[in-house]
Amino acid sequence: MSQTIERETPQAPPTKKQRQAARIAEAASGSIRWMLLKILLLAIVDAIALYAAFVLVSHQEWLVLGVVVVVAVLVNWIYFSRKRIAAKYLTPGVIFLILFQVFTLLYTGYIGFTNYGTGHNGSKEQAISSLMASAQERVEDSPTYPVTVVERLGTLGLLVTDPEDGDASVGTNDQPLQDAPDATVEGGKAVAVDGWTTLSFAQVISRSSEIEKLSVPFSEDPNDGAIRTPDGQNGYLYISTLVYDADADTMTDTRTGVVYSDTGVGAFTAEDGDQLMPGWQITVGFDNFVRAITDASIRGPLISVTIWTFVFALISVASTFFLGLLLALVFNNSRMRFRNGYRILLILPYAFPAFLSALVWAGMMNESFGFINQVIFGGASIPWLTDPTLAKVSVLIVNLWLGFPYMFLVCMGALQGIPEDVNEAAAMDGANPWQIFRRIKLPLLLVTVAPLLISSFAFNFNNFNLIYMLTGGGPRFTDVAIPVGHTDILISMVYKVAFTGQTRDYGLASAFTILIFIVVAVISIVSFRKTKALEELN
Repeated sequence: MSQTIERETPQAPPTKKQRQAARIAEAASGSIRWMLLKILLLAIVDAIALYAAFVLVSHQEWLVLGVVVVVAVLVNWIYFSRKRIAAKYLTPGVIFLILFQVFTLLYTGYIGFTNYGTGHNGSKEQAISSLMASAQERVEDSPTYPVTVVERLGTLGLLVTDPEDGDASVGTNDQPLQDAPDATVEGGKAVAVDGWTTLSFAQVISRSSEIEKLSVPFSEDPNDGAIRTPDGQNGYLYISTLVYDADADTMTDTRTGVVYSDTGVGAFTAEDGDQLMPGWQITVGFDNFVRAITDASIRGPLISVTIWTFVFALISVASTFFLGLLLALVFNNSRMRFRNGYRILLILPYAFPAFLSALVWAGMMNESFGFINQVIFGGASIPWLTDPTLAKVSVLIVNLWLGFPYMFLVCMGALQGIPEDVNEAAAMDGANPWQIFRRIKLPLLLVTVAPLLISSFAFNFNNFNLIYMLTGGGPRFTDVAIPVGHTDILISMVYKVAFTGQTRDYGLASAFTILIFIVVAVISIVSFRKTKALEELN
């Protein structure tokens, strides 16, 4: 019986042309995948830009719209170009740098020269509309206007039907009624219009509070009144008791006869100084800076806070550095056992979030039930956080606990970088340990650590988290115009001026921010020059 043994024919190795074809096909496949990914990402960018464009058009923000369009076109041109290789890598970073750094700095600087704040948040036109809307009263013999609540790009509006001729018009709080000839009419009432989404009855009920606030101007003239609806079905004409005279640029209260004029202070002002609020945003030049210096109710707490800010930053840097250096010297000794374990324990405060540690310390320092008073001092009532002096001491102690691990790690690394030969040579020349440290180790250490000390000073100069979480800036000063306290530093004072209290003065807060920036910049420049001198000395 014969058996046929089939043997596989060995395949010949690919030729040079086949290998080249395979590489080209692989490169083409990768190129296609990269192109599809690029198109997808650019499509997302373009979709965001298109949405932003629609929103900006509805709000008539033409300058910002122009910037968005130019950036979108430029991004598409760069990434679809076969050349601009460097620009493809730089573009995302440059855009984010301009958006989150340059723009923020420039806008903050601009706000510092305005009266932007509570009562002066918008434009003059918005102030006029708001004033007249707040003084509106329903006309007693007003006809009933059938209305339909509509929405476009998140903005509510009213589709109004004229009860006399049946004409339809649509408008919003910021946009007066405009003719809508293409509106869909059912039963003598306009119920839909192109470009707008009609709200259902259930949606009207769920958003009744928003709809009740709708006040759609009847025309471009604010004195013609506005249409408002209490139920989303029927609208009525409301007329303001304030009458605006565009030619004289005055606002007259028809109930009292008092005339309010634009005197250039950003609000309509009567002859006796009484102002109608809200006002509008205007440029005030250096008034915020002058007010910070000349107004006694602001100047007093500003001086106290500025002095404490410098004291807090300097003591924090000095205490954390010297404690960290001392511990680094101790644990740099090779004869010490379990050094690694001790080092891990020492850097634990640095491993926890600073704001969480500050909250824990605030609880432990509570005067009534804190761990320190109840356990360590046997039930004493020590006002760690409510007494002006003790509150400052508490802040320094907590910041020392939070900051020394960082300095310990820095000094440990710097000491290990100093050659041992230098120490041995000094010892052979008869220098004692103190002389070796003061004459050799410390100068060499400062060359490395000095830039970090400068950055630590800048950080503590603006250490908002610690102050806010531990003391909230308290205890508060009395008889001052701004809500600041004894432990507030400049940055926390800026926060309180801008975001707390009944009146929020963003212009004054921005002016303080500019002053902080100048102070920190000057200190950093001078300090870095001293650092260069240390390097030359080394």
